[in-house]
Amino acid sequence: MANRDNLLKLAKLIRYYILVSTSQAGSGHPTSALSATDLLTALMFGGTFRFDADNPGHPNNDRLLFSKGHASPLLYSSWLAAGKVTEEEIMTYRKFGSRLEGHPTTVFPYVEAATGSLGQGLAIGVGMAVNAKYIDNLPYRSYILLGDSEMAEGSQWESIQLAAYYKLDNLIGILDVNRLGQRGETMYGHDIAAYEKRISAFGWETIIITDGHDMDEILAAYEKIPQVKDRPVMVIAKTVKGKGVSEVEDKNGWHGKALDKDLLQKALGELGEVDKSVRGSIARPDDLQPADRGPGPAIAEMSYEKGKSVATRNAYGNGLKRIFPQFPDMVVLDAEVSNSTRAEYFKDAHPERFFEMFIAEQNMAGTALGLFARGKLPFVSSFAAFLTRAFDQIRMSQYSYANIKFCGSHAGVSIGQDGPSQMGLEDIAMFRSITGSVVLYPSDAVSTEKLVEAAAKHKGMVYIRTTRSGTPVIYGTDEQFAIGGSKVVRESDGDSVTVAAAGITLHEAVAAHEELKKEGLMIRVIDLYSIKPVDAETLRKAGSVTQHLVVVEDHHPEGGIAEAVRSALGDYDIPIHSLAVTKIPKSGKPEELLDFEEISRKAIIKKIKELL
Repeated sequence: MANRDNLLKLAKLIRYYILVSTSQAGSGHPTSALSATDLLTALMFGGTFRFDADNPGHPNNDRLLFSKGHASPLLYSSWLAAGKVTEEEIMTYRKFGSRLEGHPTTVFPYVEAATGSLGQGLAIGVGMAVNAKYIDNLPYRSYILLGDSEMAEGSQWESIQLAAYYKLDNLIGILDVNRLGQRGETMYGHDIAAYEKRISAFGWETIIITDGHDMDEILAAYEKIPQVKDRPVMVIAKTVKGKGVSEVEDKNGWHGKALDKDLLQKALGELGEVDKSVRGSIARPDDLQPADRGPGPAIAEMSYEKGKSVATRNAYGNGLKRIFPQFPDMVVLDAEVSNSTRAEYFKDAHPERFFEMFIAEQNMAGTALGLFARGKLPFVSSFAAFLTRAFDQIRMSQYSYANIKFCGSHAGVSIGQDGPSQMGLEDIAMFRSITGSVVLYPSDAVSTEKLVEAAAKHKGMVYIRTTRSGTPVIYGTDEQFAIGGSKVVRESDGDSVTVAAAGITLHEAVAAHEELKKEGLMIRVIDLYSIKPVDAETLRKAGSVTQHLVVVEDHHPEGGIAEAVRSALGDYDIPIHSLAVTKIPKSGKPEELLDFEEISRKAIIKKIKELL
């Protein structure tokens, strides 16, 4: 067992820096950090946690994640106690340009993923644990510090179910039950039996700590963790919010408040003499590495017959299967709709790299982030409509500079009879709003496969929108599709209007072109398959020779393709018109719905005749 006296000195040191750094910043969550101080001190420096502090990226390091990200002063002070943060740096906490941000981000090298939006830590831990157990075959464990308030989030229980299903005995939650949330008592207060009953019911091993400030009891609890097999572990500890400062201990109204100068001096006096020279040592991991999986040769090229009807969702599944040898770090997640998204094609070919996430899209997105954090290339698929419920996890992923690829199938009113609940009509807007994201909307099988490969090569978040129904193959397999590009699929010297479309509406635009051509009216048709970034150069060129630009999309106008075009063209002097989904859709045949929403070939023809 670790030296108890040394751990107590370290805990005092950590408490000291929690207090002085937050008071210096004038903000932060010192009371939330103080409640978990003893739990984390015992974990990091008591021999349980194994980590090469000089090499935070070591593949066999145990992983540590603060799901309760507001307790960041504890995280930074603990790494100071490990000798990796200086006293000078910790006094920059929450200051502009500091690595020590208010909630943890990956700017600080000992942070696994950006946290702070509550209820996401366990899902990220699931991803890291899945990687260790099923992909890299390494013995590292993932430890997740949780707050009792965030256990009200449904996303936590999605993760609890999935962790038990995958028998992740390398995933350990440490639940800091300090009773008080932001505005008062939490749902169960200090009733740790309530948490134990619920969590164990999901198939987790639970270890109770009745006094989360008793170093001996904490160490004894941690010693039980390696004995558990085939079940994730939840350490449930009863703690006191603000522990160590009697003025704020277990008192409501102190959440998110730093101590002022006078109260800080009282608190430091109560803390007593602090040995600022003491430093903790962390047990080192075994120097184990994952198997070397270099890129392999590409499998057979795609084969599609021009004019044949193929759903782009089918091509998505084919593309995943085809490119895997080139991208051996790929892993595919799906939310129990792989037979519809066609991710099952990959599952059938590479079952060891496919993970079923069931109907738990928030957990799926968080798990993908955990996999990315351990060096994997996740492709995540579901119906476009259902990815919206995971937007918080997607939004947070940008702050971890995540390299995740999302695919939303069954997008738009063109899915037909299933009705509005299944129609993704907000997805383009959602993914466009992510900093640095790429949004792709292919219209045929060839472009889909090519863009799946382009997405895999691209570093950053990518969204691929696919269609339920079959669409004609219009491109040859030698055609190239670059992110940020477009294709002019119909043009002539006499074009009077440019129609820009993507996905299902591209085929409506082509059909409108053929009808208008019979009447002597010529229009230019652009396949705007890259919605972000959009090909402004091609649009400007078309605008220089035509009178109007009409954008047609199976999506709401807010945040959609037309808005992307307007943003890209800025003050360019050409009228831009939008045909988009503006009514509440109904169940019906796809062609009926396209007509109803006025985004069909008939609507395009009508609009062009009005303009001319």
